[in-house]
Amino acid sequence: MVLFLAGTSDARDLAVRLNRARISLLATVVTESAAKSLREEGIPVRVGRLTAEEMAGLIRVQGCNRVVDASHPFAEEASKNAMEAARICGIPYIRFERPAWIYGNHPGICIVSSYEEAAEEAARRKGVIMLTTGSKTLATFTKRLLPDPEILLVARMLPRKDNMEKCAELGIEQKNIIAMQGPFGKELNIALYRHYGVTTVITKESGKAGSVDEKVEAALDEGIGVILIARPQLDYGTSFSSAEEVVAALSKGGE
Repeated sequence: MVLFLAGTSDARDLAVRLNRARISLLATVVTESAAKSLREEGIPVRVGRLTAEEMAGLIRVQGCNRVVDASHPFAEEASKNAMEAARICGIPYIRFERPAWIYGNHPGICIVSSYEEAAEEAARRKGVIMLTTGSKTLATFTKRLLPDPEILLVARMLPRKDNMEKCAELGIEQKNIIAMQGPFGKELNIALYRHYGVTTVITKESGKAGSVDEKVEAALDEGIGVILIARPQLDYGTSFSSAEEVVAALSKGGE
């Protein structure tokens, strides 16, 4: 039995492949919407965030003998918890890391290493800032950017009730919220940038599977500056970037 950290579209595809390869797994996801697509494939799912200790407890109860971490490239806490849980239980940890997007050295892209650094860079630039980094770190940006009268902050995120409540709590007006579920094509990105008169886009290097290329290329074509947050640097140990490699590794190790 494999404890499988999922949640993204490519993680779901990998889970389906493992299931069809007769590798038994229990998937863990954060939201019910992510769970629904896995359950439709007959994959058992546990919903909710887990600490390292809770994850270790689940491993013991379910009799899992491996952990496959296919969480989002920016789900740093989840990955750390998974590695620690595997260590506590003395079982192998395998990371499935979606390939990075190669963005080159375009002068319109400013690479930063943290959300705080991105907020500071946006504050320096002023203008209309479109934030596409999700709700989890929203407060980092609202605290730094909303008080500035020379900045208009537009937040793009998933159309979930808790996200809208967080926007309201942090002071983002409804007219400046784009509640849509991607992925978005280049044309739609351009239309949104033009509609709001965006001057800077803040996004994360979440790979082509996360459509970062569509967001960035659309912005650069429109002459809009991009603040790109680099991925967290974690030492995952055993790591693969393709579903084929993960299936092969797990098949070789037995169930």
